[in-house]
Amino acid sequence: MEDVGKELNRIIKSRGVDGRYREMMQEVLQDTDVRSFIELHKAKLTQDDIEKSFAKLYEFVQEKKKFLTNDPTMIAPGYEPKLALNFHFIDVTYVPTDELLKRKKEEEIRNRINSVDMPKDVRQASIRTFEVTSGRSEALEAALDFINLYHAAPKDFHKALYLVGDFGVGKTYLLGAMAHELAVKGHETTLVHFPTFASEMKQAISTDKVGPKLDNVKRSAVLMIDDIGADSMSAWIRDDILGVILQYRMQEQLPTFFSSNFDMLQLEEHLSVTQRGDEEPLKAKRIMERIRYLSKEVWMIGENRRNG
Repeated sequence: MEDVGKELNRIIKSRGVDGRYREMMQEVLQDTDVRSFIELHKAKLTQDDIEKSFAKLYEFVQEKKKFLTNDPTMIAPGYEPKLALNFHFIDVTYVPTDELLKRKKEEEIRNRINSVDMPKDVRQASIRTFEVTSGRSEALEAALDFINLYHAAPKDFHKALYLVGDFGVGKTYLLGAMAHELAVKGHETTLVHFPTFASEMKQAISTDKVGPKLDNVKRSAVLMIDDIGADSMSAWIRDDILGVILQYRMQEQLPTFFSSNFDMLQLEEHLSVTQRGDEEPLKAKRIMERIRYLSKEVWMIGENRRNG
């Protein structure tokens, strides 16, 4: 290292520079990382090589300072500057930090979850934070079984879950936790709060966007329909929106989850009466046939956690 220091001092003197430029050169050539790099590659670097690389060496020293102080004006925020030898030229490369790689992985996971009008805590749900109780253990076990089976053979048909229980027992949270776990394993999921989605579909009629919105939902690799039956449905929503979604997913054998305060028999009764009060039991039965084909009923029992 001492030899390197003497050589670098000779470089500064040989340039015959004064003032600010001389200070800049001294700052750069006294940096411990710069000196170590030159020492490591001294057999391949001449004095002329080092002089020609001065701009890059200066960039490295300045960007390293910014990196160590988390300065947002860095050339590449989140990337650590490193020196590299490019033939007989010293260059600067930027290596992603572990923190950046972690953030990118988390972003990739989030991007695999398409959340439509779902609350923030559900979008951040995780199986690891799902509290197991006697009334919720069956649902959790069924959820984990599905995740493992689907991940092992995503192209096969897997019957999903119809989660039923009172308000606030964690049905929606469990759907979100499953979506997150599937995303970690590389699978895309769409979560839809059905009452809000139904309202948006009505509004979309005037803008001719019903078709694209419907397609995006019905073609999802894994679909989770939350709070089905929470509101009374028009015949159009029941037959031309929900019915179309379920028919497509049954034909294509795509996993489809549901959550509801109604069990399947109660939901069938609920769907048999339209907003106008018309009774249409056969149409309701047709919808329920598809729901029963796509999912199995699993109860969740417990206290209302929304009041806690």
